[in-house]
Amino acid sequence: MFIINLLWYFVIFSFLGWIINGLRGLLEEKRFSNKGFLTSPFCPSYGLGAVVCFLLMRSFCNNFFILFLGSTVVLSALVVIIGYLTQKLLGFKPWDFSDMKLSIGDYITLPFALILGLTGTILVAAVIPILNSVLELIPFYVSLIIVLSLCLLIIVDYIFSIVTTIRLQQKIKKLNDLSNVLGDSVDQSKIDELEKNYNRLFTESLLRKRLFSAFPELKNTAYLKQITVKLNEIKKENMKEYTQVYTTKSEEPFAFGFCFTKLFYLFIFGSILGTLFETVWALLVEGHFEIRVGMVYGPFIPVYGGGACFLTAVLYKLYKLSDTLIFVISAIIGAGFEYICSWCQEMIFGTVSWDYSNTPFNLDGRTNLMFALIWGFLGLVWVRYLYPFASKLIEKVPKRIGSVITTFLIIFMIFNAVMSVSATYRWTQRQNGVPASNGFEVYLDRRFDDSRMNLLFPHMEAVEDTGVTSKGVISAKPND
Repeated sequence: MFIINLLWYFVIFSFLGWIINGLRGLLEEKRFSNKGFLTSPFCPSYGLGAVVCFLLMRSFCNNFFILFLGSTVVLSALVVIIGYLTQKLLGFKPWDFSDMKLSIGDYITLPFALILGLTGTILVAAVIPILNSVLELIPFYVSLIIVLSLCLLIIVDYIFSIVTTIRLQQKIKKLNDLSNVLGDSVDQSKIDELEKNYNRLFTESLLRKRLFSAFPELKNTAYLKQITVKLNEIKKENMKEYTQVYTTKSEEPFAFGFCFTKLFYLFIFGSILGTLFETVWALLVEGHFEIRVGMVYGPFIPVYGGGACFLTAVLYKLYKLSDTLIFVISAIIGAGFEYICSWCQEMIFGTVSWDYSNTPFNLDGRTNLMFALIWGFLGLVWVRYLYPFASKLIEKVPKRIGSVITTFLIIFMIFNAVMSVSATYRWTQRQNGVPASNGFEVYLDRRFDDSRMNLLFPHMEAVEDTGVTSKGVISAKPND
């Protein structure tokens, strides 16, 4: 019965999607027309989105924030995937948002993504439960026959539409190849004949005519490769502001371009900036001086270093985006990275270093809206100012000296990480009353005793002390 309901969701929301597309065409063109890929009144991408969103998000119906955020990500990703595959396989874009404000690539925009998230939330939390009660009224075999027949109709229609599109692309390519062969001395009659045959492709059958009406870009697919080449040239030209172009490898400076060495130094740079930021935050916001680090040796907070690396990796070639988009992307990446770090720390060590459970708009106590906005601001400053400065500064290091320093720093950071993990783990054992069992643990107890660990990690607590469970939900604790 569950599978049948899923098929019904697919059919019903495919039909509703077709109606939405038609109404949109009515508003834009003052006439109702079939804007879908199929001849029948269905848009399968809507139905597929509804099914996928329901399957992935149905467990979060009672948590509006997670349901909305998850629906936004799931449906936006699906829209991008469908658009990308359609362009790659069939040679045209089913939708194109590249010229719109707040666009993220060609297939999605931020406002549309938020609309998708809200739609998915309403669909999973309200519409589908109501729809289930209606479907229960239909006899089982009647429901099975109807829904299978409609799905079969969609599949057959899809096959015919794909075959028609592929044949159309092949004929366009042949005509375009022929036009490239013609020289400057060709007479006007041959040019007119070529244009006539080209235009006939879109009018000689009803299905082709409808496809061209729904997707005008089909007529320009022969020139997509030229457009792609042009975009790559523009991207390469833009990157000159970030990365100078060298003719040979020997001319390239130390840690040139986007490489592991530069990311490693950016990690260290971001970790130190994070310590500085946390210190200033404690002084200005909380009114006291406090040491806040993430490792036992040195002023490093790996969360900030890792965030800097992720922001660089994602936005390295997209820094020409608007400030708004960079802010939004940085906020999502930073908050997501903060959430993952908190979860990993809890799962591995049974401790937490921050808990936002009592703050508004928090996500399982691991991150919240305020810090997501702060991540957005930091990411914008990083991409616009700090990364170009740090990148040029790193590349000024002499190659030979840089190689020696890099080797030393990598060994030191690995040692630092091992000692930090060991000291934290041993600290947790001591709090649970577990005595030292070997010489190394005795050294850790002496070198990193409770007072030193409390100084280095003033906000780190065991999960049972904070009441945070493995799912991030605050549990009720008995009164002392």
